[in-house]
Amino acid sequence: MTLSTVFTEMFGIRHPVAPAPMGGSAGGALAAAVSEGGGLGILGGGQGDREWLDRELSIVAETTDRPWSVGFLTWAVDAAVIEWTLERGPAAVMLSFGDPAPFAERVRAAGVKLIVQVTDLEEARQAVDVGADVIVAQGTEAGGHGARRGRSTLTFVPVVADLVAPLPVLAAGGIADGRGLAAALTLGAAGALVGTRFQATFEALVDPSIAKAIVEGRGDDTERSRVLDIARGSRWPSNYAARTLGHPYLDRWRGREAELAGDTSAIQAYQAEVTRGELPPLPVWAGECVDLVDGLLPAANVVRAMVAGAESALARVTRS
Repeated sequence: MTLSTVFTEMFGIRHPVAPAPMGGSAGGALAAAVSEGGGLGILGGGQGDREWLDRELSIVAETTDRPWSVGFLTWAVDAAVIEWTLERGPAAVMLSFGDPAPFAERVRAAGVKLIVQVTDLEEARQAVDVGADVIVAQGTEAGGHGARRGRSTLTFVPVVADLVAPLPVLAAGGIADGRGLAAALTLGAAGALVGTRFQATFEALVDPSIAKAIVEGRGDDTERSRVLDIARGSRWPSNYAARTLGHPYLDRWRGREAELAGDTSAIQAYQAEVTRGELPPLPVWAGECVDLVDGLLPAANVVRAMVAGAESALARVTRS
């Protein structure tokens, strides 16, 4: 069985799998490894740090001649960074969390595919209006940032797929193995965008302690909150919250986000504890699927195992 979809045909790739553009951890090595493994590698450009991008874009360009992409935080990146990135030859640019309209025409004019991630139906309609080529439907199970109030992947993906047809949709949120990929395809998606599983790969730019926490983590230990964004002084818009593994500051301030935002001394205390090594420097972004991550693997192996698992799952269904 070959998992050929509109998504694989659009980019000339073998497998309908892409890594989430996780800012800071989805670098050039990870993007290249996924592309070499047959998926569509996506480098996590985040807010558009040019020094970081220059280094990581060079790595991916030197490591693979297969299609690769770059993702940005729409609320934070500026047009000049996107223009500069387009000159480096990505197959696609992905925009997440914010209005893609100011950048969409620039991407399309460069002959580059536009991927837009959405967290609700209004965002999905907007993505269609700006001319997206691929739409990522992110459910609330996803690790890292997402809608504070959203819908689960199981119900959100088919509604988005129906709404934006015939555009291809990638399912995101709670997918870490072949069964999740198979489920995404049966929901009407043309592939899957996977974050947490790719955090625990040899190529991901994460501290070993974070990879260990993901391997040992459990979905019941994750929660979505703005507490850590507020404590860290992050500029993330308030309509997005982040799913992470447990953290001491979540226990201290759970349900008291507004109070924390107004307490300068508490935020300063957080920074001091981080400096002294009493708190981890970064949250551990992890989705509800973290239970399924049972070890570190090369990213290409993750792609192949996911596809083989999906083929097996779909074959079992057709035999029954």
